[in-house]
Amino acid sequence: MKPISISDSEWQVMHLVWDREPIATSDVVDVLEESKEWRSRTTRTLLDRLVSKGALTKRKDGKRYLYSAAVKQKDCVRQEKQSFVDRVFGGNAAAMVLNVVRDTKLSDADIAELERLLKEKKD
Repeated sequence: MKPISISDSEWQVMHLVWDREPIATSDVVDVLEESKEWRSRTTRTLLDRLVSKGALTKRKDGKRYLYSAAVKQKDCVRQEKQSFVDRVFGGNAAAMVLNVVRDTKLSDADIAELERLLKEKKD
């Protein structure tokens, strides 16, 4: 996947498209107007940017446009995660994990899952 830089606002749009694709422009506008209090023009600008970046595809369906993701959510998350680790932790993923584990309240299930993953990594 070619790296695509997605802003915080664009992530909001992408999550909506990934959850409901294909989705009409009017539906994206309505949801984000209600949940984020964004104006229609703001949402339409973000949709256009994401199409230009290659993150979304747009196709005509009668009088409306339908949007679908052109990139997989897991690929975008992986890219963003790596960018974050590089910027904040100098590329040291272990330092990030240790920092998060130290500073986060974890449930017994979370701890068990971490233990399982660490054991899997060790073996």
